[in-house]
Amino acid sequence: MARATWLVKTEPSTYAWTDLVREGGTRWDGVRNALARNHLAAMRKGDHALVYHSGDERAVMGIARVTRSAYPDPTADDPRWLAVDLEPLRPLAKPVSLATVKADARLANLALVRQSRLSVMPLDADAFARILAHGATRAPR
Repeated sequence: MARATWLVKTEPSTYAWTDLVREGGTRWDGVRNALARNHLAAMRKGDHALVYHSGDERAVMGIARVTRSAYPDPTADDPRWLAVDLEPLRPLAKPVSLATVKADARLANLALVRQSRLSVMPLDADAFARILAHGATRAPR
């Protein structure tokens, strides 16, 4: 089965890429959008996710790996809300700004561009590779 690739968004003042690196992993919880929840439900152990800083930074910062597939979010009262566990793999050598993504015609259809409020989204293999190329970073194995 092929590994899926994702993009997860976070407000760096709440939880930054550097927090994920310092802690060595985290539970990705608190998602309260139905479409984002459905994407969390599809995430599997071993999948890769780009970590994107929203807010003032608006840039892809690093690559994480899913270490635990979707499970009920313990911060929610409703068991339909989900969480996954992530661990950091590597930072991007050069953060990839939203402006760079928007300027690349091959990335124009990304949910990051079309649905700016969506916090968890799938990336096809080409988009994942293209963002890594902009970030001067090799794909993890």
